[in-house]
Amino acid sequence: MSHNHHTHTTGNDTVPRRALWILIPAALATLIGLVWLWPIDYSAADVEHNDEYKADVLAVNEMECPEGQGELAVPGPCGEVAIRLMSGPDQGKETIVDLPSGPGAPTVDVGDSVIVMHLPGAMDGTVYHIIDHERSSVLWAALIAFALAIIAFGRWKGLRSLLSLAITFAVLLLFIIPAILNGSSPLTVAVVGASAIMLVSIFVTHGWNRSATVAVLGTLSALLVTGVLAAAATSLANLTGIVDEDTSNLSLNFDLDMSGLLLAGILIGALGVIDDITVSQAATVDELAKANPKWTIGHLFRSGTRVGTDHITSVVNTLVLAYAGASLPLLVLIVGSDSPVGQVLTNELIAAEILRSVVGTLGLIAAVPITTYLAAVFIRKGRSSHHDPDDDPLTPPTRRRKRISEEPSWDEDLPYPPGHL
Repeated sequence: MSHNHHTHTTGNDTVPRRALWILIPAALATLIGLVWLWPIDYSAADVEHNDEYKADVLAVNEMECPEGQGELAVPGPCGEVAIRLMSGPDQGKETIVDLPSGPGAPTVDVGDSVIVMHLPGAMDGTVYHIIDHERSSVLWAALIAFALAIIAFGRWKGLRSLLSLAITFAVLLLFIIPAILNGSSPLTVAVVGASAIMLVSIFVTHGWNRSATVAVLGTLSALLVTGVLAAAATSLANLTGIVDEDTSNLSLNFDLDMSGLLLAGILIGALGVIDDITVSQAATVDELAKANPKWTIGHLFRSGTRVGTDHITSVVNTLVLAYAGASLPLLVLIVGSDSPVGQVLTNELIAAEILRSVVGTLGLIAAVPITTYLAAVFIRKGRSSHHDPDDDPLTPPTRRRKRISEEPSWDEDLPYPPGHL
């Protein structure tokens, strides 16, 4: 008596051919965009700046501030600091400088490493001023600890994620920023740069497989939605992109499309969160399919969407807190000034941050159903040679036949079957 055991699997982890019809043109378009927009040569703006060097603090002599200087007097402390220059033309020379004073001035002690500004034309004869602490050693230690933690936790995948991070910074510093300074459209540069970052980083980190491919396609679609919404929002709100002193100085020193630069910032900022959503959704649907081989596209889509809904609701709160944390000094100033709420919200600086959060969130919400549907289709569609209304999540529920043998038997509110994941 023979037994024929037929294993019903979800297929291998190869990239679906249907996906290549989208992926290859997208990669070619990105490559063409990189070549077309690559900043071969660009001229820096003629901005006056003073030379800055490193120095060590040898001694600090604090004293009482002189009286009778009137309203122009800088608040204390007052005194002198002995320093030894560690770089620059006067390296090794010891000199005396004024003790830093005024709002935001650094507090220095003996043994500190500081940054000094060279002012050869100073009227009081002082050629150096302490402007900040030197933090490179602390930053390097933090970066090394970060890299070691990622590698220890993720092993080879963690190492690949660090490589992906390096590629992201390379695209930002070698292409996106120089191309914008070169006069190219900030939005076009951001679209090409974000596509390049996404195509390379997802495949480098997660490998050349089905889930990564679905995540790439979902990210491309969500970025398209985000770009359209961002362009509409900035146009309707009449945002100029000049919201503070930094952007004002940037517009004066460089001939840039500041509104386009704002759009580019929204798009690049959204990319980091969207690809997290798409990778998670693709992996979730893949695992659901492996745990439940009989599930159809509709079952995978509905269960995967429930998981994505939980993810989105938590990410929205994360985004709001992230923006609030970055803008906390500004929020404190606004609340402390006791300005009317309507006046505060319509201020361009605040309005830009609100629209950035809203547009980014809408892009995230769009990423969930798009990625979940693509994942379900690529996993299941190739296995069925006939069309079944039950196998399509877009078929109205009233037209679906009840299939007891394949319907999940647990509470529909739960994203996973008990004991499967």
